[in-house]
Amino acid sequence: MKRFIGLVSVALVILIGAPRSACAQGAFTQLTGKAFESAIPNDFYLEGNRIPVEHRNAALLKTPRGARLVLALIDTTGYSSQIKQKYIGMLITEGAVSVCSVPLNVGSYGFGLEKPAPTSSEDAKFHLYNQAGETVGECAAKKDSAVKQPKPLNVVLSKEAGASLYLGRYFLELK
Repeated sequence: MKRFIGLVSVALVILIGAPRSACAQGAFTQLTGKAFESAIPNDFYLEGNRIPVEHRNAALLKTPRGARLVLALIDTTGYSSQIKQKYIGMLITEGAVSVCSVPLNVGSYGFGLEKPAPTSSEDAKFHLYNQAGETVGECAAKKDSAVKQPKPLNVVLSKEAGASLYLGRYFLELK
């Protein structure tokens, strides 16, 4: 009988503790400090070009599965108009992640954003490229008119929806 009560107690502890740990594992977290400094590269390689990374416009996230995700804007000043028009940022992922429903595997990617006219309420078009410049996916980046002072790159964490990547007033979901 004592053994039965002991087993039931262990089972209850596991059942009660499981939902909390499952919730904790389901959220993105933002990393700062030494982890951030050591993960953000100084330059990013795209289509044969070494492009400087803007550390002030970068974020390091830990995904719900524990992999790291680096997001940053890149400085295309001085590069060809083709590069300037195509890319505004880079992404490096150590695990599978979804960016606006576009599944990405482990790797590094460049991204661009086609914005509509400033007075338009239309969505922007977000483009993802592999390092050779080939399109991996694209989606709509929704406009958030409620943002008072947009930052060039910002990440907003949410336990329910994963995370939102803001590029100015436009955002897309990370999962």
